[in-house]
Amino acid sequence: MDVRLTSEQRQLRDAAAKLADDLGPGSVQELSDDDRVARLDKAVDGTGWRSLRADGASGVEVAIVAEEFARGLVDAAFGGPVLAGELTRHLGGDAAADTIAVAGHARDARGARRALALDGGRVLAHGLGAAVAGADLTRHTAEVTGAPEPLGTLQADAAGRWSALALVVTSADLVGVSRGAHALACDYAKVREQYGNAIGSYQAVAHLLAEGLALIEGSVSVLRHAAWAVDELGPAEAVRAARIAKLYCARAARTVCETAIQVHGGIGNTWECLAHVYLRRALASTDLFPVRLEDIHSGLS
Repeated sequence: MDVRLTSEQRQLRDAAAKLADDLGPGSVQELSDDDRVARLDKAVDGTGWRSLRADGASGVEVAIVAEEFARGLVDAAFGGPVLAGELTRHLGGDAAADTIAVAGHARDARGARRALALDGGRVLAHGLGAAVAGADLTRHTAEVTGAPEPLGTLQADAAGRWSALALVVTSADLVGVSRGAHALACDYAKVREQYGNAIGSYQAVAHLLAEGLALIEGSVSVLRHAAWAVDELGPAEAVRAARIAKLYCARAARTVCETAIQVHGGIGNTWECLAHVYLRRALASTDLFPVRLEDIHSGLS
């Protein structure tokens, strides 16, 4: 595989990054800014990125947007609609305003009309109920209601590739969260002073941040391979690559996010500091499509 992004993929990354920087929450208080959220939803709708797979985008391109959105804590639905669109694409249906259901809850539920789930090879549609409070402050979850409606059946290969894509999307989210939390900690370490010097100049802090950067670089590598594998390898190999990516990225994201809180010191444990929002999102993405070491038949240190 060629790990380099094409010029079109770099443009997609830059556009997603700009949207995240312009309309993502810059503080905890902005999470409840309804005007910002409305402008964000309108902007994401205008990009058409929720239907990337239906429009022929690769797993790498979906991962690019998911990563940048997580880096900027974008609190608009993306992963759920993309995965729902991948299901209906194989069934020849319309995925407009659909999201996914996992473990009895609809993810990315704001603005959705129904939630789709893959049960074995069967695609089921669920109605949406009341909102459910969760640890993640940037993504909305709702209960599923009523008896599920069967929409059709996916071939084994298509179901396997969907599972690989689902793991890749959550892994990309974890990489983006890691990058965002690390950048937040680095910026703070440059301006917070103790004993007349920025705390980032002290080895105790610098080494923590360097270790986080190394974990992020490893996560980017394993994610890029898994995203490429979604379309280029067989379904079983793609799922295995995605499982390895999910496991590695989840462990790395938790370490990086907890380090960001530690670097912030006392303020890192306050509600006003964005560091806990990154950690919350990392924990939620870790629990979504969870992977165990036993699932990949290989140990990771």
